[in-house]
Amino acid sequence: MAKVFTITVPPDMSRKRRERTTDPRYVDGQKMLVEAMKYLAKADPVANRDAVELLSEHVRTRFRMTDSPLG
Repeated sequence: MAKVFTITVPPDMSRKRRERTTDPRYVDGQKMLVEAMKYLAKADPVANRDAVELLSEHVRTRFRMTDSPLG
């Protein structure tokens, strides 16, 4: 069996952090997906169930807590 060696590297504190700016497209995209799900559920909940599930799955898998609208 192979052995794994780790070499610890101290963080470089002289590195400058980049400034974050908000991207309104991120939030707008999430709002649009939610509005689409609401529309499909209201129009015909039974017939559009698969479409709502598809959009819901996309929101759950693509937008995680680690996602950030900040660059």
